[in-house]
Amino acid sequence: MPTVADVVGRTLATLGVGHCFGVVGSGNFHVTNALRANGVPFTATRHEGGAATMADAYARMSGQVALLSVHQGCGLTNAATGICEAAKSRTPLVVLAAEAGGATSNFAMDQMGYARSLGAVAARVHSGESAVEDTVLAWRTARDERRTVVLNLPLSVQSLPASAVEVGPDPRPAPVAPSLADVAALAALFRQARRPVIVAGRGAREAGPALRRLGAATGSLLATSAVANGLFHDDPYALGISGGFASPTVARLISEADLIVGFGCALNMWTMRHGRLIGADAKVVQVDVDAAALGTHRPIDLGVVGDSGATAAAVLESFGDATPGYRLSSVADDIASRGRWNDEPTDDLSTGDRIDPRVLSRSLDTMLPAARVVSIDSGNFMGYPSAYLGVPDEFGFCFTQAFQSIGLGLATAIGAALARPDRLPVLAAGDGGFLMSVAELETAVRLGIPLLCVVYNDAAYGAEVHHFGSDTDLGTVTFPDTDIAALATGFGARGLTVRSAADLSGVTDWLESAPTGPLVVDAKIVSDGGSWWLAEAFKGH
Repeated sequence: MPTVADVVGRTLATLGVGHCFGVVGSGNFHVTNALRANGVPFTATRHEGGAATMADAYARMSGQVALLSVHQGCGLTNAATGICEAAKSRTPLVVLAAEAGGATSNFAMDQMGYARSLGAVAARVHSGESAVEDTVLAWRTARDERRTVVLNLPLSVQSLPASAVEVGPDPRPAPVAPSLADVAALAALFRQARRPVIVAGRGAREAGPALRRLGAATGSLLATSAVANGLFHDDPYALGISGGFASPTVARLISEADLIVGFGCALNMWTMRHGRLIGADAKVVQVDVDAAALGTHRPIDLGVVGDSGATAAAVLESFGDATPGYRLSSVADDIASRGRWNDEPTDDLSTGDRIDPRVLSRSLDTMLPAARVVSIDSGNFMGYPSAYLGVPDEFGFCFTQAFQSIGLGLATAIGAALARPDRLPVLAAGDGGFLMSVAELETAVRLGIPLLCVVYNDAAYGAEVHHFGSDTDLGTVTFPDTDIAALATGFGARGLTVRSAADLSGVTDWLESAPTGPLVVDAKIVSDGGSWWLAEAFKGH
């Protein structure tokens, strides 16, 4: 008779999870093998923290529920930062956490309480009889509510015989429909507006086509939060990322809007530059499936509870004849000519031995294939790849920044690469974040991922250097220069040191070699005196 561990693995495989990541120990050995035996791909990582972030990135870029498998106690605590990031980002993820019982076990801890403290949903498999029901509930919560669920698997329960209840197809629930009154009110605001802007966030990533149609009918410009970057790629009225990463032209166009409608978007301090992108007379609307999210970050004139796609379709149906709104030829010309930071003239700060990060980023954007998936670590550098590296769609940009932790980028890039094997995976990281997570470079090498790792190396925790300034003792946040290219070769990757644009020819050579493993670019960057977006970021601290 199958055990609980067997049934949990088979149930999740039948329900259709995409991939499992983890570090296997005694407590999660059997359930992980049950997953593998039932066809769920498993990636063994070098640290649970890396596994958690890979699972997070995989779920974001694949649209499937992902799994994380961890040992009891310390395996779960090692994964905490990645789990908290996923929970804050509403990533559909199930954490399979072995659970020790009894106060005498070194591994014993309050795992249910710990999960809740991270913002995750705490759940447990209680018995052999309830194993299937408990597992299906955790999976549905992850998928339908877009939540990160920690499903605890007590060691005393895993080995019990379990009822082999078969599960079948489990259709998604119908999208949350907005009320007729809210649809009418939003349609009226669009009809009154002369300069409307739609801002799509994480909750609208599946509503791109509907929002494009609504934008065309209402004359709206289209922008996104950072996590939805790429959603409106190639639309002549698409502004790209709203907020700190926006070019001066884009910031001006948004700030001159008389109506801003956030679909699945918090309209928080990052996306609205602490409110400065909202004009004094602009109306503000927020559309979200979660009523509690409406107006959380700023006052709004209208809150609509509804699915982004369903709401856009309903408003479009009731709108009537299309209006030009903000879609003027002069606006399209401004977007085409100065909409991206790549189009903004800047001084080249490069020296004889260090490259300007803007020159580096512009050069990479032109030489890399358009079919790419870009993953961003956190740090002073992060605005450059976010603003300068274009992406083909919403599955081309993975931004694990809800918790603002450095060190998640490398694992993010690996998870994104496995979700999108049809694209070139690109990591942009600072030296601090890359060194913090470098153990997972072995994972990328072992898996044969042709991953381009671009390390913006200023030999410092640059955000702190620029925030606190040269008048203070910076000895705690500056370091001797590290030969990251040489370090990469020790892991079996290729390494390239870049001090000028000419050195980037090594990237072209690597691309043309049909690579079967990572290239780590140790880009020695010049100080920028504090990147343009950093002052915005620290205003929220």
